[in-house]
Amino acid sequence: MTNSETSSSASINALITKVVVATGVAAVLAVLISFISNGKSAAVGAVVAGIVVIVFFTVGQVVLSGVIRKNPAMAMTVAMFMYLVKIGVLFALLLAFKNTTLFDTKAFAATVLLCTLVWTATEVWVFSTSKILYVDPTQTPENVPSVTNSD
Repeated sequence: MTNSETSSSASINALITKVVVATGVAAVLAVLISFISNGKSAAVGAVVAGIVVIVFFTVGQVVLSGVIRKNPAMAMTVAMFMYLVKIGVLFALLLAFKNTTLFDTKAFAATVLLCTLVWTATEVWVFSTSKILYVDPTQTPENVPSVTNSD
């Protein structure tokens, strides 16, 4: 593993840690508020939602960081595909839990929304405050055209 790969892995690990902690705190708050306002069923819905969001987004970030390391040109394609898959799976979960009596679906939906917003906002904040290289300084182009006086 090169220095840039080690640095990139450390940056991704730091990103994931920060966003998981922030999203976990939001999920815990949602569970407490749901329990206080609507009881045990709402708290269970909030717990399930928090777990779904944290797992979905963590897996997505890990896969995307692996793609970026191996083939940066595919990053946007993979990110968009993963976004569509997440939306599809979440929609399927919402349909599957539509008439469930296992937990409060309104608390589930509200917590999914809250945790998604917290994850996204924290991710934007981490990216905007971190010094993450978008060009690998250790890599050199193989075919660099020579500069002449006539250029």
